[in-house]
Amino acid sequence: MQISLQITYLIVILDVMTTQTARHNLSSDLYVYLQNNSKRWYARFVLYGKWYSKATKEVDLDKAKDRARLIYAEYKYKAENNLLVNSKRFKDVAEQTIKHLQIELDKGTGKPSYKDYIQAIQKYHMPFFDRLYITSIDQEKIREFDKWRFDFNGRLLAKSTLLTHNAALNMVFKEAIERKWMIPAQVPNLSSKDGETGKRRASFTEEEYSKAYDTVLEMASNSRKDVTRQIRELLASYMDFCVNTGIRPGTEMEAITWGDIEMTRQDHNVRFKIKVRKGKTSKHTGTRTVVARDEIWDCIDELRDRFPNRKPSDKLFRLENGDTTNELGKAFKKALEECGLKKSPDGPRTLYSLRHSYITWQLLRRDLRLDILAKQCGTSVAMIEQHYSHIVPSMFEEELSGVKFEAKPKKTKALTDKVLAIIESRFKTWETECKKRGCI
Repeated sequence: MQISLQITYLIVILDVMTTQTARHNLSSDLYVYLQNNSKRWYARFVLYGKWYSKATKEVDLDKAKDRARLIYAEYKYKAENNLLVNSKRFKDVAEQTIKHLQIELDKGTGKPSYKDYIQAIQKYHMPFFDRLYITSIDQEKIREFDKWRFDFNGRLLAKSTLLTHNAALNMVFKEAIERKWMIPAQVPNLSSKDGETGKRRASFTEEEYSKAYDTVLEMASNSRKDVTRQIRELLASYMDFCVNTGIRPGTEMEAITWGDIEMTRQDHNVRFKIKVRKGKTSKHTGTRTVVARDEIWDCIDELRDRFPNRKPSDKLFRLENGDTTNELGKAFKKALEECGLKKSPDGPRTLYSLRHSYITWQLLRRDLRLDILAKQCGTSVAMIEQHYSHIVPSMFEEELSGVKFEAKPKKTKALTDKVLAIIESRFKTWETECKKRGCI
C-alpha cells in the first residue's frame, strides 16, 4: 500500500512539471520558447551573466519574437543605466517591512506610529496587493485600491487615517527601494485629499461616563475568574485616570510608572502632576507634564491599596502579579455593550473616547484657554478647533442667547473639620512615603 502511494505521488509530480516543447533562437543572448502547460511564448535572455525569463503573452510566434526583442531592449537599457531591478511580490516586501518595524518597536527606538503602520499593512495593503509584483503597482492600481478600501469599510475614512495608510505603504516602497526591488521612479503618488476632515470624536457626557464606570465595577464584582475581576478593576482605574488627565489611551497611559506621578500638598489640598515620557508626540516634544484634575486622587488611592509594594519603576496599570494586559479594550467594549453606550451619534465609543470626553468637558467648563488645553493634551490648537468646533456654541450659550441664568451652587458634600483632618493626614502620609520610596 505504501509503495503504491509513493508511485502515485511521483506520477503526480512528473505530471505537473513543466517542460520546454519548442524553442527559436533570435540571437546568442535571446530566444523564445513554449512550455507544455501554456500556449503562449516566453522570452529568455542573458544580461551581464544572468538569465531572465519573461512572458511575451503572445500565441503567434512572429508576434512573440517581436515582443521578445522589445523586452530584451527594455531590460538592456535598464541594465546600462543602472535601473535594472529584480522585483518582488508585495506580500514578501510587506512582511520584511513589518519585521523591521517590529524590531524597532521591540528595541524602543521605533515611533509609536509604527504599530498603526503594521496594522494598516496587515489589514488593508496585504489583502489587496497580495501577490502583485511591487513594481506593477501604478496609479491605476492605487485608484483600484482606494475603491476597494471604500467598499471594505462602507464609508470614507478620515483624512488622518488615510495619511497613516499612505505612510505605511511608503514604508513598504522604501523597503523595496533599499533592497533594489524597485526604483524611486516606480513609486506611485499617494493622496489623502478625499478623506473626511473635521469629523467629530465620540465622547461621553458626564452622566454617561458614570453609567459606564458603574457598569465596569458591577461586572468586576460578578466576575467568575479572579483574573477577569483584576482586569475589570484595573479598567475602572484606567478609565478614571484617563478621563481626569486627557492622557492618550495606549502607549502614553501604559508607559506611566509610579515614579512619573508627582504630588504637591498644602494642608488637605493636593495637586498631582504626571510625566508622560512615551507616546505619539514624545519624540518631537520630549516629556510632557500633565496636571490632573483633583478628582483623580480617589483613583490613585485605589491603585496604592492594590499595589502596597510598588516601586518607582513599576508600571501603574498592571495586574496583581506584575503583568500587563492587552484585554482592557475588549473589557471596555463589553461593558459599553452591557449598558447600551457602545454607539454614539459620532460613531462607536472606544477607550480613546475617554480622552475626547476630557477635552470636551474642559471646553464646556470654559476654565482654560485653547492653547493651554492643547499643551496639556499634547496636541495643537488647530486640531482641537478641527475636531471640537461643534462644542463652541455650547461654550457661549449665555453670550449667544442673551439670557443669563443664575449660577446654581454645586452639589458638594460639606466636609467637617474632622473629615478634613483625616484627608490632610492621608495626604501627609503619601508625602512621607514618596520621600522614602521615591513614589507616592
